[in-house]
Amino acid sequence: MQSVAAALARLGELAASPTVSPLATAFATAGHELALVGGPVRDAFLGRVTNDLDFTTDASPDEILKLVIPLSDAQWDIGRAFGTIGARINGETVEITTYRADSYDGATRKPDVVFGTSLEDDLVRRDFTVNALALRLPQVTLVDPSGGIDDLLAMRLRTPATPEISFGDDPLRMLRAARFTAQLGFTLDTDTAVAMEAMAGSIRNISAERIGEELSKLLRSDTPRAGLELLVESGLAQIVLPELPALRLETDEHHHHKDVYQHTLTVIEQAIGYETSRGTLESPDLIVRLAALMHDIGKPATRKLEPGGVVSFYHHDVLGSKLAKKRLRALRFDNDTINAVSRLIELHLRFFGYTEGTWTDSAVRRYVRDAGDQLERLHILTRADVTTRNRRKADRLGFAYDDLEQRITELAQQEEMAAVRPDLDGEQIMAILGIRPGRDVGEAYRYLLEQRLDDGPLGADEATRRLLEWWAARDE
Repeated sequence: MQSVAAALARLGELAASPTVSPLATAFATAGHELALVGGPVRDAFLGRVTNDLDFTTDASPDEILKLVIPLSDAQWDIGRAFGTIGARINGETVEITTYRADSYDGATRKPDVVFGTSLEDDLVRRDFTVNALALRLPQVTLVDPSGGIDDLLAMRLRTPATPEISFGDDPLRMLRAARFTAQLGFTLDTDTAVAMEAMAGSIRNISAERIGEELSKLLRSDTPRAGLELLVESGLAQIVLPELPALRLETDEHHHHKDVYQHTLTVIEQAIGYETSRGTLESPDLIVRLAALMHDIGKPATRKLEPGGVVSFYHHDVLGSKLAKKRLRALRFDNDTINAVSRLIELHLRFFGYTEGTWTDSAVRRYVRDAGDQLERLHILTRADVTTRNRRKADRLGFAYDDLEQRITELAQQEEMAAVRPDLDGEQIMAILGIRPGRDVGEAYRYLLEQRLDDGPLGADEATRRLLEWWAARDE
């Protein structure tokens, strides 16, 4: 946390920058107010790097556009209906929004857009006091109508108006509370926490797309655990992601098993650790984090008490894959993300057979083939899924996966496994067998692929011999 003096000095430097200063001068010359608002001001106090420059003004969207055109090399007005004009100035992206006074009616999923006339009124309608801070320009005057500075210093998350009014205006703010808890390390004040629990049901008024976007932002944070816990404790998760609280399986004298919910939160943390330390994926990787979050959601429905008090979850990977696909579709995730996450969940147990005996080269090839372009993510998820406190067991599993990765690397070098294909393509198969396109070609292709996976590269001559033998035996 920066001192107030240090934060103000940092904001003063920002106000004098080649991007902000000309903008402030242009609005002042035209007789309009302009203020830097929200995240950039908050982050100056937190000592965080700010990549976004958000402004608010009394100017209308048309007036904003007229003023930024001479200063920018690109403009966009996709948010014009909500009062927002975007532009690129001096290589930086800025967004300028007319003062707002809109609210939700409690029934529809979109706000009634009403433009305001006062900076202070605009600020008190924002989500949290720590985001209801502004810097008037070009005066460089800090505006804090709701005690946001005090809340920043106390690392407290609180709404400018009563939480009932704030969450009533936009129920999505309850999900934002969870995200900011994770991103900023803040805690909710008591009134805000109580209101979240009481008003959780109003999240149903928000579109699935907005909910999915907010969950994604939470998962992309460096430490999402606290935010996920808040979603569960408030009851919001029961509505937007019910599979997560369902993991809090009851424990009694007959059901001795690991707490799957806590295990899941640990897997997410460990997956983030591997994701960043391995450096093989662009971080944050949403697919890895969604897969870690949902990898065990098939367990509640597959839980079974076996003789001797042992609890089993047979085929929870297969069911979990289906449940994840259904939930992600409901939240309007794109098909590529849905397919990747569901595939990872389906495969996340495959490795554990490796520790029961040495896999053949064929088994390793199939592991790579089945993972496809998700292999690196599968490496991360599988390693993260080891949360045992038994150091010897954890080391054994870690060494086993090290060995598997080494074998994959060696086989890849020998056989170019990343593109495992039969030694003959479809055209060659048709020419050799004298057949036309159809089901027979597909069956022959799959036969040769299995031969390739079992025995490695065969070469065209050997592949032709085996193909003809298979074809002859097939016709007998």
